[in-house]
Amino acid sequence: MNSMNSTNSITPIIPIDPSITLVHHFLERSTRLYPDKVAIIHGKVRATYADINSRADNFALYLLSIGTRKGDRIALLMENCVEYVISYYGIMKAGAVAVPLNSDLKPEGLRYAIEDLEAKILISNKRFEKLISTSNLHKLGLVHLILKSPHELSALSSQLSTISFDTVSSPSPPTSCLLPPAGSSPSPSASRLPTLLPFDLASIIYTSGSTGGPKGVMLTHRNIVDNVSSICQYLRLTDKDIQMCVLPFFYVMGKSLLNTHIAVGGTVVINNQFAFPATVLKEMIAEKVTGFSGVPSTFAYLLHRSPLASNRDKLTSLRYVSQAGGHMSKAIKEELRRVLPSYTEIFIMYGATEAAARLSYLEPTCFSDKMESIGKAIPGVELMVLNDQGDVAANGEIGELVARGTNIMPGYWRRTEATKKALANGWYHTGDRAYQDNEGFFFLVGRQDDLLKVGGHRISPVEVEDVLMESGLFVEAVVIGLPDKLLGNKIAVLAVPVRNNCSENNILGYCTDRLPKYKVPSEARFAKNLPKKVSGKIDRRSCLVLYQQLVTDSS
Repeated sequence: MNSMNSTNSITPIIPIDPSITLVHHFLERSTRLYPDKVAIIHGKVRATYADINSRADNFALYLLSIGTRKGDRIALLMENCVEYVISYYGIMKAGAVAVPLNSDLKPEGLRYAIEDLEAKILISNKRFEKLISTSNLHKLGLVHLILKSPHELSALSSQLSTISFDTVSSPSPPTSCLLPPAGSSPSPSASRLPTLLPFDLASIIYTSGSTGGPKGVMLTHRNIVDNVSSICQYLRLTDKDIQMCVLPFFYVMGKSLLNTHIAVGGTVVINNQFAFPATVLKEMIAEKVTGFSGVPSTFAYLLHRSPLASNRDKLTSLRYVSQAGGHMSKAIKEELRRVLPSYTEIFIMYGATEAAARLSYLEPTCFSDKMESIGKAIPGVELMVLNDQGDVAANGEIGELVARGTNIMPGYWRRTEATKKALANGWYHTGDRAYQDNEGFFFLVGRQDDLLKVGGHRISPVEVEDVLMESGLFVEAVVIGLPDKLLGNKIAVLAVPVRNNCSENNILGYCTDRLPKYKVPSEARFAKNLPKKVSGKIDRRSCLVLYQQLVTDSS
């Protein structure tokens, strides 16, 4: 491989506070500065920084009392809530590793995670009682189960040592708090804490990626602290910011929303009801939300299935919206710009779990001219494109996007070969095809693994999906490849129409006028919703299964 030196200059990270080296330091700093300020809003619950930090301290002490040691993996399986936040920071205060699990796991997936992690402690709630009880986790070494509320104690007590979260996190006595008041001497309890360093593991987040089984992305305290500081810098976050969070905390983007706003002393509004986007919009107005973040489908449904346009004048505090989690069509971006208040900035972002969340962003001032770009590297990150020969690609030449920075993971949990492949030659290989223009902006053209071979051509589904969305006929659409003996694959479309009178001929006719013949879909089917992962991303594999079922049902 030839020289891989990048010509891009790296914007330095401006630290929020140079003394912050561990993730939970963000919470502790904001508690010192804003003890009585509301940090988390969830329905009628309003938790202050002092309350969350105190309960996280006591939770950490409980974990230590049952034998938790530095580096132990502790699993979290619950929906977004105040208890989740307390658990997350409490685990790290105790020197352990927080492992948020996908709330859509089935027994096989849960057993895999507990065994892979050698986890002895699971924090959950009643919603997952059946999943936990049918998974026989005690046979895999799980010992302790911590449930959200006292009334959730159940028959699981016969298999595991079960205790309520309230019992182990309530400040009793208050002097157990690990964080002393400003200016006071350290608490005696603090001496029980293990010594942590920035390069120690803070969290493991499982990602299935596009191929292979689940991989646990290892993130150190430094990975997360540096990425949080970088995001706060380019989003210009302050203690006045109020973030509406509809993304799950087990998803790396959801977790970054939590960490960044806790870091600056802001407020996070938790809403787990995005299936009803109008109710989310209503709460955004009531709570005077300043920031809203989502994946492409989040904005598609906000535009088409909520009264966003008619309520734009009520969003008087909405300073910005940010989008990541995959490619969002130009049509949705243009409609979003038209519907949102003129003073609301739009940040297009790109990242990966392996990068602790974020790698690039498009400055809102460039939105009109570079709308289809993922922008430039965030502070502290270096990006470049490698061509198929492994050399630095020329401007306009398509290749693989690679990255490096202090936010990049040290590797996958117990996956040596996968780690070597992903971090070859000191760069993180994203698996995304991209190019860089003459002004230094990066543009994605699709995943390497998603390219469809149709006849002698390799086609990116994203290109066809963008054309479909330009029609204005769809809330969202996905292009899939169906096996074909002659062509290798034929192109099919699964779409959610805006109106019920949309037909297959509408799709094929529109594409025929705008695409080369070999890129025109050969057939289409319609659905009320596209299958999604819990993060809100479109699940392409499940879309293929649904498509095949629709074909079978219609035959």
